[in-house]
Amino acid sequence: MDIPVYLIAGFLDAGKTDFINGILRDGFAREDRTLLICCEEGENEYDPKALDNVFTYTIDDPEQMTPALFKKLEKQYKPQQVIMEYNGMWQLEPLYRTGLPANWILYQIMVLVDANTFEMYVRNMGQLMMEKIANADLLIFNRCNAELRQQLRSRNLKMVNRRADIYLENADGTSEEYMTPDMSPFDLSSGHLDLPDEEYGVWYVDLMDNTDRYEGITVTFKALMCHSRKFKGVHCPGRFAMVCCENDMQFLALVCKGEGLEKFKNRDWVELTATVHKENCAAYQGDGPVLYVSDIHATEKPQNEVVSF
Repeated sequence: MDIPVYLIAGFLDAGKTDFINGILRDGFAREDRTLLICCEEGENEYDPKALDNVFTYTIDDPEQMTPALFKKLEKQYKPQQVIMEYNGMWQLEPLYRTGLPANWILYQIMVLVDANTFEMYVRNMGQLMMEKIANADLLIFNRCNAELRQQLRSRNLKMVNRRADIYLENADGTSEEYMTPDMSPFDLSSGHLDLPDEEYGVWYVDLMDNTDRYEGITVTFKALMCHSRKFKGVHCPGRFAMVCCENDMQFLALVCKGEGLEKFKNRDWVELTATVHKENCAAYQGDGPVLYVSDIHATEKPQNEVVSF
Protein backbone atom coordinates (compact mmCIF):
# COMPACT_ATOMS: atom_id res chain seq x y z
CA MET A 1 0.00 0.00 0.00
CA ASP A 2 1.32 3.44 -0.95
CA ILE A 3 1.63 5.85 1.97
CA PRO A 4 1.53 9.59 1.20
CA VAL A 5 4.12 11.66 3.06
CA TYR A 6 3.41 15.31 3.86
CA LEU A 7 6.71 16.99 4.65
CA ILE A 8 6.60 20.28 6.55
CA ALA A 9 9.97 22.01 6.57
CA GLY A 10 11.37 25.25 7.91
CA PHE A 11 13.92 26.69 10.28
CA LEU A 12 13.43 26.95 14.03
CA ASP A 13 10.45 29.13 15.05
CA ALA A 14 9.08 29.20 11.50
CA GLY A 15 5.69 28.06 12.80
CA LYS A 16 5.78 24.41 11.73
CA THR A 17 4.27 23.01 14.94
CA ASP A 18 1.49 25.61 14.96
CA PHE A 19 0.75 24.75 11.34
CA ILE A 20 0.57 21.03 12.14
CA ASN A 21 -1.66 21.67 15.16
CA GLY A 22 -3.94 23.72 12.93
CA ILE A 23 -4.40 21.08 10.23
CA LEU A 24 -4.90 18.36 12.85
CA ARG A 25 -7.56 20.42 14.64
CA ASP A 26 -9.24 20.89 11.26
CA GLY A 27 -9.55 17.12 10.95
CA PHE A 28 -6.62 16.21 8.68
CA ALA A 29 -6.14 12.92 10.55
CA ARG A 30 -9.74 12.30 11.52
CA GLU A 31 -10.31 9.47 9.03
CA ASP A 32 -6.77 8.27 8.24
CA ARG A 33 -4.47 6.71 10.80
CA THR A 34 -1.47 9.07 10.86
CA LEU A 35 2.17 8.81 11.85
CA LEU A 36 3.67 12.16 12.88
CA ILE A 37 7.48 12.15 12.71
CA CYS A 38 9.15 15.02 14.55
CA CYS A 39 12.70 15.94 13.55
CA GLU A 40 13.05 19.04 15.69
CA GLU A 41 12.27 20.11 19.24
CA GLY A 42 10.80 23.61 19.15
CA GLU A 43 9.26 25.86 21.77
CA ASN A 44 5.71 24.80 20.95
CA GLU A 45 4.26 21.34 21.52
CA TYR A 46 1.66 19.30 19.69
CA ASP A 47 -1.86 19.80 20.95
CA PRO A 48 -2.85 16.57 22.80
CA LYS A 49 -6.50 17.18 21.87
CA ALA A 50 -5.56 17.08 18.17
CA LEU A 51 -3.58 13.84 18.36
CA ASP A 52 -6.52 11.47 18.22
CA ASN A 53 -5.70 8.86 15.55
CA VAL A 54 -2.13 10.26 15.42
CA PHE A 55 1.02 8.46 16.60
CA THR A 56 4.22 10.43 17.16
CA TYR A 57 7.84 9.40 16.74
CA THR A 58 10.97 11.55 17.19
CA ILE A 59 14.12 11.46 15.06
CA ASP A 60 17.04 13.60 16.23
CA ASP A 61 19.71 12.67 13.68
CA PRO A 62 19.32 12.69 9.87
CA GLU A 63 21.43 9.53 9.68
CA GLN A 64 18.54 7.67 11.34
CA MET A 65 16.28 8.33 8.37
CA THR A 66 16.60 5.11 6.40
CA PRO A 67 14.09 2.96 4.55
CA ALA A 68 14.67 0.24 7.17
CA LEU A 69 13.58 2.53 10.02
CA PHE A 70 10.53 3.78 8.15
CA LYS A 71 9.43 0.23 7.27
CA LYS A 72 9.80 -0.68 10.95
CA LEU A 73 7.56 2.28 11.88
CA GLU A 74 5.08 1.28 9.18
CA LYS A 75 4.84 -2.22 10.64
CA GLN A 76 4.51 -0.88 14.19
CA TYR A 77 2.00 1.94 13.65
CA LYS A 78 0.28 0.89 10.39
CA PRO A 79 -0.20 4.48 9.17
CA GLN A 80 -2.33 5.44 6.21
CA GLN A 81 -0.43 8.72 5.89
CA VAL A 82 2.68 10.35 7.35
CA ILE A 83 3.31 13.93 8.45
CA MET A 84 6.97 14.81 8.89
CA GLU A 85 8.03 17.96 10.73
CA TYR A 86 11.43 18.35 9.10
CA ASN A 87 14.45 20.08 10.59
CA GLY A 88 15.38 23.13 8.52
CA MET A 89 19.08 22.48 9.13
CA TRP A 90 18.87 19.11 7.35
CA GLN A 91 19.11 18.80 3.60
CA LEU A 92 16.08 17.46 1.75
CA GLU A 93 17.83 15.62 -1.07
CA PRO A 94 19.08 12.60 0.92
CA LEU A 95 15.55 12.00 2.15
CA TYR A 96 13.76 12.02 -1.19
CA ARG A 97 16.61 10.38 -3.11
CA THR A 98 17.32 7.35 -0.93
CA GLY A 99 15.73 7.85 2.49
CA LEU A 100 12.13 6.78 1.91
CA PRO A 101 10.81 3.27 1.22
CA ALA A 102 9.46 2.73 -2.28
CA ASN A 103 5.85 2.80 -1.08
CA TRP A 104 6.29 6.03 0.92
CA ILE A 105 5.35 8.66 -1.65
CA LEU A 106 6.51 12.22 -1.01
CA TYR A 107 3.13 13.74 -1.78
CA GLN A 108 3.66 17.36 -0.79
CA ILE A 109 6.48 19.53 0.56
CA MET A 110 5.27 22.50 2.58
CA VAL A 111 7.83 25.09 3.65
CA LEU A 112 7.17 27.71 6.30
CA VAL A 113 9.37 30.78 6.64
CA ASP A 114 9.36 33.56 9.24
CA ALA A 115 9.47 36.66 7.04
CA ASN A 116 11.32 38.56 9.76
CA THR A 117 14.32 36.23 9.70
CA PHE A 118 14.31 35.26 6.02
CA GLU A 119 17.04 37.68 4.92
CA MET A 120 19.27 36.63 7.83
CA TYR A 121 18.95 32.95 6.92
CA VAL A 122 19.61 33.69 3.25
CA ARG A 123 22.80 35.55 4.15
CA ASN A 124 24.08 32.94 6.61
CA MET A 125 22.60 29.68 5.33
CA GLY A 126 21.61 30.54 1.81
CA GLN A 127 22.07 27.06 0.34
CA LEU A 128 19.88 25.39 2.97
CA MET A 129 17.20 28.07 2.69
CA MET A 130 17.07 28.11 -1.10
CA GLU A 131 17.01 24.31 -1.25
CA LYS A 132 13.79 24.36 0.77
CA ILE A 133 12.26 27.07 -1.42
CA ALA A 134 13.28 25.35 -4.68
CA ASN A 135 11.65 22.05 -3.63
CA ALA A 136 8.47 23.39 -2.04
CA ASP A 137 5.00 22.66 -3.38
CA LEU A 138 3.53 25.14 -0.91
CA LEU A 139 5.54 28.06 0.50
CA ILE A 140 4.19 30.24 3.30
CA PHE A 141 5.92 33.36 4.58
CA ASN A 142 4.33 34.21 7.92
CA ARG A 143 4.42 37.21 10.29
CA CYS A 144 4.51 39.62 7.35
CA ASN A 145 3.92 43.35 7.29
CA ALA A 146 3.77 45.78 4.37
CA GLU A 147 7.54 46.35 4.32
CA LEU A 148 8.34 42.63 4.41
CA ARG A 149 5.79 41.83 1.70
CA GLN A 150 7.43 44.38 -0.59
CA GLN A 151 10.89 43.07 0.24
CA LEU A 152 9.91 39.47 -0.49
CA ARG A 153 8.23 40.35 -3.77
CA SER A 154 11.26 42.35 -4.91
CA ARG A 155 13.16 39.03 -4.99
CA ASN A 156 10.53 37.45 -7.27
CA LEU A 157 10.99 34.03 -5.69
CA LYS A 158 8.66 32.57 -8.30
CA MET A 159 11.70 32.44 -10.58
CA VAL A 160 13.36 30.09 -8.06
CA ASN A 161 10.36 27.77 -7.95
CA ARG A 162 7.72 28.33 -10.62
CA ARG A 163 5.43 25.46 -9.59
CA ALA A 164 5.04 26.37 -5.91
CA ASP A 165 1.97 28.05 -4.49
CA ILE A 166 3.33 30.98 -2.47
CA TYR A 167 1.39 32.89 0.19
CA LEU A 168 2.18 35.81 2.47
CA GLU A 169 0.54 35.48 5.88
CA ASN A 170 0.20 38.63 7.93
CA ALA A 171 0.51 39.05 11.68
CA ASP A 172 -3.27 39.55 11.96
CA GLY A 173 -3.97 36.13 10.39
CA THR A 174 -4.95 37.40 6.95
CA SER A 175 -3.05 36.16 3.92
CA GLU A 176 -2.57 37.03 0.27
CA GLU A 177 -1.02 35.46 -2.79
CA TYR A 178 2.64 36.22 -3.38
CA MET A 179 2.27 36.87 -7.10
CA THR A 180 0.85 40.18 -8.29
CA PRO A 181 -0.38 40.80 -11.85
CA ASP A 182 2.83 42.58 -12.84
CA MET A 183 5.15 39.77 -11.67
CA SER A 184 6.33 37.11 -14.12
CA PRO A 185 7.68 33.68 -13.18
CA PHE A 186 10.25 34.13 -15.98
CA ASP A 187 12.94 36.70 -16.67
CA LEU A 188 11.78 38.50 -19.81
CA SER A 189 14.17 41.45 -19.55
CA SER A 190 16.27 40.37 -22.55
CA GLY A 191 13.25 40.07 -24.81
CA HIS A 192 13.87 36.35 -25.34
CA LEU A 193 13.00 33.25 -23.33
CA ASP A 194 14.73 29.89 -23.77
CA LEU A 195 12.06 27.74 -22.18
CA PRO A 196 13.29 24.71 -20.19
CA ASP A 197 11.37 21.58 -21.20
CA GLU A 198 10.02 21.02 -17.69
CA GLU A 199 8.62 24.57 -17.47
CA TYR A 200 6.19 24.38 -20.39
CA GLY A 201 3.14 23.98 -18.16
CA VAL A 202 3.96 26.97 -15.95
CA TRP A 203 4.76 29.08 -19.01
CA TYR A 204 1.58 28.06 -20.82
CA VAL A 205 -0.63 29.05 -17.89
CA ASP A 206 1.17 32.38 -17.44
CA LEU A 207 1.08 33.07 -21.19
CA MET A 208 -2.66 32.41 -21.40
CA ASP A 209 -3.47 34.39 -18.25
CA ASN A 210 -1.09 37.29 -18.90
CA THR A 211 -0.65 37.46 -22.66
CA ASP A 212 0.07 41.20 -22.62
CA ARG A 213 3.36 40.75 -20.73
CA TYR A 214 4.66 38.51 -23.54
CA GLU A 215 3.81 40.92 -26.36
CA GLY A 216 6.81 41.05 -28.72
CA ILE A 217 8.80 38.51 -26.69
CA THR A 218 10.52 35.74 -28.64
CA VAL A 219 10.55 32.26 -27.16
CA THR A 220 12.24 28.98 -28.03
CA PHE A 221 10.50 25.79 -26.90
CA LYS A 222 9.82 22.14 -27.73
CA ALA A 223 6.38 20.87 -28.63
CA LEU A 224 4.41 18.17 -30.41
CA MET A 225 3.20 19.29 -33.80
CA CYS A 226 -0.57 19.41 -34.20
CA HIS A 227 -2.68 20.50 -37.16
CA SER A 228 -6.20 21.43 -36.15
CA ARG A 229 -9.06 19.39 -37.60
CA LYS A 230 -11.70 21.87 -36.48
CA PHE A 231 -9.99 25.02 -37.79
CA LYS A 232 -8.68 24.51 -41.30
CA GLY A 233 -5.12 25.68 -41.86
CA VAL A 234 -4.48 26.33 -38.16
CA HIS A 235 -1.29 24.87 -36.70
CA CYS A 236 -1.35 24.41 -32.93
CA PRO A 237 1.68 22.61 -31.48
CA GLY A 238 1.69 21.95 -27.76
CA ARG A 239 2.34 19.48 -24.96
CA PHE A 240 0.22 16.92 -23.13
CA ALA A 241 -0.33 17.73 -19.46
CA MET A 242 -1.47 15.53 -16.62
CA VAL A 243 -3.88 17.75 -14.73
CA CYS A 244 -4.68 15.51 -11.77
CA CYS A 245 -4.18 11.88 -12.85
CA GLU A 246 -3.20 9.78 -15.86
CA ASN A 247 -6.84 9.58 -16.93
CA ASP A 248 -7.14 13.36 -17.05
CA MET A 249 -4.78 14.44 -19.84
CA GLN A 250 -5.10 17.73 -21.69
CA PHE A 251 -3.27 19.04 -24.73
CA LEU A 252 -1.94 22.54 -24.09
CA ALA A 253 -1.88 23.94 -27.61
CA LEU A 254 -0.77 27.30 -28.97
CA VAL A 255 -1.78 28.82 -32.30
CA CYS A 256 1.29 29.28 -34.49
CA LYS A 257 1.78 30.95 -37.87
CA GLY A 258 4.74 30.87 -40.23
CA GLU A 259 6.48 28.98 -43.00
CA GLY A 260 7.43 25.34 -42.63
CA LEU A 261 4.83 24.32 -40.05
CA GLU A 262 2.91 22.24 -42.58
CA LYS A 263 5.99 20.09 -43.34
CA PHE A 264 5.74 18.29 -40.01
CA LYS A 265 3.24 15.56 -39.22
CA ASN A 266 1.00 15.40 -36.19
CA ARG A 267 2.94 14.25 -33.09
CA ASP A 268 6.34 15.10 -34.57
CA TRP A 269 8.58 16.66 -31.93
CA VAL A 270 9.74 20.10 -33.06
CA GLU A 271 11.66 23.00 -31.60
CA LEU A 272 10.26 26.41 -32.46
CA THR A 273 11.45 29.98 -32.11
CA ALA A 274 8.56 32.41 -32.34
CA THR A 275 7.46 35.93 -31.44
CA VAL A 276 4.32 36.33 -29.34
CA HIS A 277 1.52 38.68 -30.35
CA LYS A 278 -1.93 39.02 -28.82
CA GLU A 279 -4.63 38.65 -31.45
CA ASN A 280 -8.27 37.76 -31.84
CA CYS A 281 -8.38 34.14 -32.93
CA ALA A 282 -11.28 31.78 -33.59
CA ALA A 283 -9.39 28.87 -32.04
CA TYR A 284 -9.26 30.81 -28.76
CA GLN A 285 -12.81 32.12 -29.18
CA GLY A 286 -11.41 35.59 -28.55
CA ASP A 287 -8.06 37.20 -27.86
CA GLY A 288 -5.06 34.99 -27.20
CA PRO A 289 -1.37 34.48 -27.92
CA VAL A 290 -0.51 33.86 -31.56
CA LEU A 291 3.09 32.79 -32.11
CA TYR A 292 4.80 33.92 -35.32
CA VAL A 293 7.42 31.26 -36.05
CA SER A 294 10.81 32.34 -37.39
CA ASP A 295 12.50 28.93 -37.06
CA ILE A 296 11.27 25.36 -36.71
CA HIS A 297 13.13 22.08 -36.92
CA ALA A 298 12.79 18.47 -35.80
CA THR A 299 14.15 17.67 -32.35
CA GLU A 300 14.47 14.90 -29.80
CA LYS A 301 11.60 14.47 -27.40
CA PRO A 302 12.17 15.85 -23.89
CA GLN A 303 13.04 13.53 -21.02
CA ASN A 304 9.53 13.90 -19.62
CA GLU A 305 7.03 14.02 -22.45
CA VAL A 306 4.07 14.81 -20.20
CA VAL A 307 3.91 18.22 -18.56
CA SER A 308 3.34 18.56 -14.83
CA PHE A 309 2.66 21.68 -12.78
